[in-house]
Amino acid sequence: MIRRGARGPRGAQVFFLLGIFCLLYLLRNDERGPAGWFAIPGADTVMSPSLPRRGNWLTRLIGRLAYKLTGWRIEGRLPDEPKLVIAGAPHTSHWDAVVALGFFTLTGLKCRWMVKEEVFMFPISGIINWLGAWPVNREDPGELVLEMIGEMNRNDKFVLVITPEGARRKVARWKTGFYRIALETGAPITLAYADFARRVVGFGPTVRPNGDMDTQIEEMQSYFKGITARNPHWA
Repeated sequence: MIRRGARGPRGAQVFFLLGIFCLLYLLRNDERGPAGWFAIPGADTVMSPSLPRRGNWLTRLIGRLAYKLTGWRIEGRLPDEPKLVIAGAPHTSHWDAVVALGFFTLTGLKCRWMVKEEVFMFPISGIINWLGAWPVNREDPGELVLEMIGEMNRNDKFVLVITPEGARRKVARWKTGFYRIALETGAPITLAYADFARRVVGFGPTVRPNGDMDTQIEEMQSYFKGITARNPHWA
């Protein structure tokens, strides 16, 4: 019994040493001191004042640590808009969502993103709900668009993150729901990407829907040429 109970302190020592290792990893070759330990290129300039936020210093620190250890960085800046549709592409893997969740945690961006309702089960349902997940029934996309339009119109600040391809595979043409949501609510659309070759989360141009849906979607879709997806053969 005494020997078995002694495993607790040894386990604590292992976690302590692991923590020290992580700190040493962060500190290596960093001459900026404490300010540089958790510095992520682009993280301090990507957010604009009007965007809704959630979380606190601790959640942001966790996000920074995740990006620091995995080598991801950020480029571009989100527009200063209280209501916004962020269209992310290309979407070829579940890892796209992991990288996006890291960004939400790191910046504190309060947003909604859609996920099939089957994913909402204990114990992850509470976590992804806090992170902004919105359960959807994919059998009725028209009702979903109306639901999101109503939700955005009811809120003073609302950011919707959506993958317009609608599937983790190559598609000839994006689905149009994201455009209709933006058009009906007056929200602009910002293009976003995760470039796995460069380990960069980036934000491109912001488009204001003018009703010429086919032309504008074609222009937006062409922007992502040259972005390396997690599975390039599906992009």
